[in-house]
Amino acid sequence: EFFFDRHPGAFGTILTFLRAGKLRLLREMCALSFQEELLYWGVAEDRLDGCCKRRYLQKIEEFADVVERAEDDDEPPSSEDPCSEDAAEGEGEGRLGRCMRRLRDMVERPHSGLPGKVFACLSVLFVTVTAINLSISTLPSLREEEEQGTAHGLDGGTTDLSPDLPPSPQGRCSQMCHNVFIVESVCVGWFSLEFLLRLIQAPSKFAFLRSPLTLIDMVAILPYYITLLVDGASAGRRKSGAGNSYLDKVGLVLRVLRALRILYVMRLARHSLGLQTLGLTARRCTREFGLLLLFLCVAIALFAPLLYVIENEMADSPEFTSIPACYWWAVITMTTVGYGDMVPRSTPGQVVALSSILSGILLMAFPVTSIFHTFSRSY
Repeated sequence: EFFFDRHPGAFGTILTFLRAGKLRLLREMCALSFQEELLYWGVAEDRLDGCCKRRYLQKIEEFADVVERAEDDDEPPSSEDPCSEDAAEGEGEGRLGRCMRRLRDMVERPHSGLPGKVFACLSVLFVTVTAINLSISTLPSLREEEEQGTAHGLDGGTTDLSPDLPPSPQGRCSQMCHNVFIVESVCVGWFSLEFLLRLIQAPSKFAFLRSPLTLIDMVAILPYYITLLVDGASAGRRKSGAGNSYLDKVGLVLRVLRALRILYVMRLARHSLGLQTLGLTARRCTREFGLLLLFLCVAIALFAPLLYVIENEMADSPEFTSIPACYWWAVITMTTVGYGDMVPRSTPGQVVALSSILSGILLMAFPVTSIFHTFSRSY
């Protein structure tokens, strides 16, 4: 008689594998304990079934991320050897290392101390001010002022193609327009400083520049500087007597660049655990999102032509003029939005609409459950 002092739940799984040849991971079982059992009994991880293997590897990856963060937080300070020949150099490197660690704690770890909390609060404050400033810049008075300035520039005078730029003596920019520009300049200055500090403290500059949050920062900050450069170049073209088509293109470019400023709001993800968890969930649930999109596309391709035929044959509805128009109706109906701009008139068409509504509710419920569980585990 042999006695094995091992995890009882994991041993049941191993015993089932030895009996039936199927290795599966129970949801309530710890992935690390299961990994230890596999190593102890000499069972390869490749023997796991497809769905269980995916969940097992995901849990192991989550644990590895937690361990890596813990090691970064508990990184020991570099030791100095005053008796070595390079004591002075070691002391300089130690001071530099301490400064870099303090800078890293301030910009990356808000809970490390008072400087980190103050830095995070200032960053959130500037993001909020930028969002409010962006909303104010779209007021009708400022929009009209922008259009008047553009028209004035096309007539040969000095133009203010962007309300974010400082007014020139001949420009038509009010005090409010000037204040909007000043506020945004201060906010962009802070974001630029924050970006440089994060770049300086990053151990790997290439990995830092490649991260998604860094790309969002660059896409949000660069439009401000590009706007200044483009407007300065357009002013030079106006002085040299350039045509109106060039100015129209410049105005379009500036309007597109100003629209990108909404990405400032995405910077809140750096300081919000909920937003970071949401991004992590979206990355881990690509399969579920793909299934949801597939389900909706198949159902839309089924209901849209059916309703088109019914409404044109029985009700002669002017709304359902083509199958692509019916695609729009199917999308807003199956997602239970229901704008009401397209309504079936015939009784068979209403039956089809009811079927599409019920199908949309059921189809969206299937992947959403898995996405919710992934979000709960990630949070």
